[in-house]
Amino acid sequence: MAITATISLPLTSPTRRSLASVNHLRSSSSRSILVIPQRTSKYSHSRLVAASSMSIDAPVKTSSTSFLHHRESGFLHFAKYHGLGNDFVLIDNRDSSEPRISPEKAVQVCDRNFGVGADGVIFLLPGINGTDYTMRIFNSDGSEPEMCGNGVRCFAKFVSQLQNLQGRHSFTIHTGAGLIVPEVFEDGNVRVDMGEPILKPSDVPTKLPENKDHAVVKAELEVDGVIWNVTCVSMGNPHCVTFSREGSQNLLVDELKLAEIGPKFEHHEVFPARTNTEFVQVLSNSHLKMRVWERGAGATLACGTGACATVVAAVLEGRAGRNCTVDLPGGPLQIEWREEDNHIYMTGSAELVYYGSLPL
Repeated sequence: MAITATISLPLTSPTRRSLASVNHLRSSSSRSILVIPQRTSKYSHSRLVAASSMSIDAPVKTSSTSFLHHRESGFLHFAKYHGLGNDFVLIDNRDSSEPRISPEKAVQVCDRNFGVGADGVIFLLPGINGTDYTMRIFNSDGSEPEMCGNGVRCFAKFVSQLQNLQGRHSFTIHTGAGLIVPEVFEDGNVRVDMGEPILKPSDVPTKLPENKDHAVVKAELEVDGVIWNVTCVSMGNPHCVTFSREGSQNLLVDELKLAEIGPKFEHHEVFPARTNTEFVQVLSNSHLKMRVWERGAGATLACGTGACATVVAAVLEGRAGRNCTVDLPGGPLQIEWREEDNHIYMTGSAELVYYGSLPL
């Protein structure tokens, strides 16, 4: 059986155009088509066909129908986005309340050698309880997290481009972490009201006992024979944030062997639902540097909920103020924890990479 995947690359800034402007695999005399010949993979007789314009000055014909509105039987149409390098496959699933593919299929799609390659697959589903939309996500290991900060920004841009929304706008999203309200700005950045942080240990959840104002703040945690000082925060998903370990008051995060230590935090017995872990270096009162080991995805270039949890932890430990730039390997996020409403606001980019289709 021949398996065909098609890819359509955007030719202009993804933040300035809608999906409706994409002309799926349409060629003309002024455009060149790059065809990648048959190659071997774990799927027998598979081939990949990629289409893109080789001349950025050539005029591009547009279609009144979005690429993702094509409904060929047996194919999964998607868009790939990234938020600071944290990348996702987005699927328009508004015709059903159940995801179009299984967690097992999502693992295949996320495979960076034999699939599309992503940190997760995100589904745009109909709204629940009066919300405009519902967001669900399968991680690259097939697990389903409650929420994803970078993912929700990508989700917001995906909706905007599907609906051809212009100017500044917002909408409501139902997630496993509750109501999320993103706002898309004219410059393409997205600000997300992430709601209030959860600090009660049993709700994070963690088995570590509360030690400050009904929260776990700068508590000692032994991991692989080393004592780390950790603060536990939930943004609808669990986070363990550390700024220091025994004998070191400020981490140098670039020196950490993340692939070795990250899984030991994630699967530690004090985190019954596993945990995301943020290793943080304080640069100033308003500037933090973070590396993250994500539950179910491993080391990623960015984690939006992790950046939010990091600022909360920094405030609770007296290390930083409530409005911080958080540098992640993929780029910066602006995080504000407002006193007046106790909500956390995350602002950052979300970019379209390409559109594609895969056989189901």
